[in-house]
Amino acid sequence: MTHAAYVFAAYGVSALVIAALGIWILLDQAARRRELKELEQRGIRRRSDRQGAGKEANK
Repeated sequence: MTHAAYVFAAYGVSALVIAALGIWILLDQAARRRELKELEQRGIRRRSDRQGAGKEANK
């Protein structure tokens, strides 16, 4: 294997791994958004959505 082929193969493998990680992150983000939507539809809210949550913490 020549030096150039080794370098191109290393860059190719790295690009594939980075692309796969990016796709995984996007798929995971979509799954978490679906989970949040389902929980909110069931009436479970985030703490940050509560009215006056910041005021209570300052007391």
